[in-house]
Amino acid sequence: MLDIPRIPSRLTPRLSLSEATHMPIKPIVKAFFDEPTNTFSYVVCDPASRACAILDSLIDFDYAAGRTDVHSADEIVDFVQSEGLSVEWILETHVHADHLSAAPYLHDKLGGRTGIGAHISEVQEVFGKAFNAGTEFARDGSQFDRLFEEGDTLRIGQLEGRVIHTPGHTPACLTYVIGDAAFVGDTLFMPDYGTARCDFPGGDARTLYHSIQKVLALPGETRLFLCHDYKAPGRDTYQYQTSVAEQRAHNVHVHEGTSEEAFVRMRTERDATLSMPRLILPAVQVNMRAGHMPPAEDNGQVYLKVPLNYF
Repeated sequence: MLDIPRIPSRLTPRLSLSEATHMPIKPIVKAFFDEPTNTFSYVVCDPASRACAILDSLIDFDYAAGRTDVHSADEIVDFVQSEGLSVEWILETHVHADHLSAAPYLHDKLGGRTGIGAHISEVQEVFGKAFNAGTEFARDGSQFDRLFEEGDTLRIGQLEGRVIHTPGHTPACLTYVIGDAAFVGDTLFMPDYGTARCDFPGGDARTLYHSIQKVLALPGETRLFLCHDYKAPGRDTYQYQTSVAEQRAHNVHVHEGTSEEAFVRMRTERDATLSMPRLILPAVQVNMRAGHMPPAEDNGQVYLKVPLNYF
């Protein structure tokens, strides 16, 4: 069973304006887990206004059958609608290599603006060439409504979020800090599991080390929400929430006192032993297009490519 806190059938009641003015507003976070891809998606809610954002959503994909489904995305749709929430943002922490984004589907169902890091253009350039994407594929991030830079802010009702550029796993990775919560994507895992790999195109272990220091510089009580969990040896439950203090003290790869050189050496040696993620080829083709499939060919059929021996 998942170690996910239960949320009441209705979220915290709306606060009055005076209450909202004098009380620190903390987001309510609802996690959704997809075990086939070990992915956590989130709905982040402002309790004062019922505004929300959706982070790192996915559609279900049967690779062997070439078949997609939206039942995981529909769990989010059902939750948002049953709680009477208004979606302001559909956010990606990065171009995922292990699942296909549901952003277009959620946008059609719920509205909201899409957002990702401005360095998406670097990812699009590399993988646009890898998949021989045609001239219709823009490599400037224009598939998204907003491209975020370091220090940018966004509003979710009365909550203010800010953006930290945390590259290393990919060039476009972001951490979204919303109230007392930070959504770190693949940059960090649970303390007993460690940190993200850095061997994808544009990845860099030294860059990741410095990005992690930005996250660990946040207040110790900051809640950290992770995009994935793989159950470290000796742990029987999936987990998705930790804190800056816990990461500083206990992360097996990058706890306080870990030097940059030691981290780079460990990460480089470890990455050399890892196989490619099972869904990286279909996932990147879709996610570099903001979750849209490639255009149909002249027979009306959509195809995903497998570039042989490219990587």
